[in-house]
Order: sequence, then structure tokens, then C-alpha cells
Amino acid sequence: MDIEKSNEMIAIVIPYYKLEFFEETLQSLKNQTDKRFKVYIGNDSSPEDPQFLLDKFKGAFEYNYHIFDSNLGGTSLVKQWHRCIALTENEDWIMILGDDDVLSDNVVELFYKNEKEIKEKNVNVVRFATKVINEKGEVVLDKFTHPVLENAQDFLTRKFSKKTRSSLSEHLFKKEIVEDKKFKDLHLAWHSDDLAILEFSTPNFIYSINDAHLLIRVSNLSITGDASTNDRKNWATFQFCEILFTEYSLLFTKFQKKIILQKLEVAFLNIPSFATYKTMIAYHFKQIGFISAIQFQLRLIKYKIILILKKLKIFTAVYAVYAKIVKK
Repeated sequence: MDIEKSNEMIAIVIPYYKLEFFEETLQSLKNQTDKRFKVYIGNDSSPEDPQFLLDKFKGAFEYNYHIFDSNLGGTSLVKQWHRCIALTENEDWIMILGDDDVLSDNVVELFYKNEKEIKEKNVNVVRFATKVINEKGEVVLDKFTHPVLENAQDFLTRKFSKKTRSSLSEHLFKKEIVEDKKFKDLHLAWHSDDLAILEFSTPNFIYSINDAHLLIRVSNLSITGDASTNDRKNWATFQFCEILFTEYSLLFTKFQKKIILQKLEVAFLNIPSFATYKTMIAYHFKQIGFISAIQFQLRLIKYKIILILKKLKIFTAVYAVYAKIVKK
């Protein structure tokens, strides 16, 4: 294949810990139709040695493998990302790829095919389409595509409205921006990628390549699929929204702020406390207005009534009576 030359290169950074799906990740790198990338694998002191797999793929693509003496991802996944990024050399773009995610064969090729326009638009964040797979590799959510050019505020609004999804792996970031602004260390790195997309791309656009995709794996081995961490994820949502409202409030319209607050309200209902209640009320007052705060309070009363009715099993009794009437 005749490939147009480029001075830029891609660093694909893999913060490694889990072996179970790693071979599929490596195979997808071997299958790339354009090999203008280098892989940097940072072993987070994992008990699962991947050396036999790396030996299997030796020569299939260029890689650098480093074993860290201590586990960092267990306490700060973002710090693990950064020390893996520090392994990179003179590449211009960085992808942080999960050790269980998979690239379509044309991801690297299509980046270079669109490179000229990416430069012309002064883009710092590139994203690919995605599909979500389970532990068996079965597609559970079909392809998500995006507008070719989109600002981060619109993207977050779509995501919080459940009109799209995103994760870290399907993005390419301009390396100089990552080194300058850095990923913010939220609980479990939950929303750290969302915040990075906002901070790295603003004031320019996110550039989307929809004809190539990543398969993002969600299983009980992933943070997304691990229900035991839900409380920490909800706290991270509060951390994230605090940053949005204190540092980036002027970027968002009132409508977009309402969507953010709807997302935060779900987190609040999962970790209700006087502190989170005060935060919610304050955000409604400051970001939207008095009426919004009152409406939030009314919704809380409704939620409370519903919980009481559920506890008293009134819904069950009413439904049983209704079923009997219908049968008659």
C-alpha cells in the first residue's frame, strides 16, 4: 500500500494490569494497516506476567515494555497514566489504550488520511467511533458515531443526555497539550477523561473519524462494569461537576447546565447526605436560579414519597388489585 509520509507519529500507551483480554488488544495492533505508531506498555506491578504474549508479537509492531516496581493504579489510575506517558519519546500524538480494548484494523491509517484537515483545524483531540463489547467479545452496544467537528460542551451534553457514550481509549490527544494541562486525578479516574476532552480541546473542536472504531470492553473486570465501586464513581461525578461549575461555568449555556445538574442529581440520589444536598441546592441557585432550586426540592419530596410507598409495599398491593380487576 502506498502511504503518504508524515513527520508525526503516534504513541499508543497501554497501562497494563490484566492479562485476560490482552492478547486481543495486541492482535489488533498487529492488524493495523498502517504501522506508523509505537506502543509503550507500562506494567503496573501486575501479578500476571504478559511477557509470553509480548514475545509472541515481537516484530509485529514496535513496542517498549517497562515493569514498574510498585502498583500505582490501585490508588491513582491517573498517576499510572502519567508515568506510562513519561515512557514515550518524540511522538506528537498519544492514545491511552485499555489492556482489554480492541482497535479496528484501519484506526492508524485513517488518522493519517485525515491528518491534513486535523492540522488545518488546529485540533488537539481526535476520536474514533466505538462499539461496546462484553467479556465474550460480543457487541452489546452497536456503533456510536459523532459529528465530525464538535465542541466539548455539546459532547458532554449529548453524553449526559445518554445520546452517546465515550471512554478514554478511543481518543488521540496532542502530546504537548497532555504534558501541559495533564489529566486531573478524580476518584477511580471516573470522568477524568471527560474533563481532559474539555480541557485539551477548548477553545477548538474535537475531530471525529467515524469510519474506524474501537471495541470498548465492559466486564466485571473493568471499572465501568464493577458495581462495587459505584459510590466512588458517584463521588467522582460530584468532583467533576464542581470543576465544571467553578472553572468552566461560562462555557455552558443554561440548557447545558440543566443537563449537567440532571446527571449530578442521579449521583446525589445514590449517595444522599446533607453535604451533597447543600451542594445540589447551591448549584441550582447559582447556575440556574431560584425556581430551579424549588423544582429540585419538589422532586426530592416526590422521591421520598415513592420510597415510603415502596417500603410499605403499597405499589405491590395496588398492582395486585388492578390485576384482579383486569382479569374480570
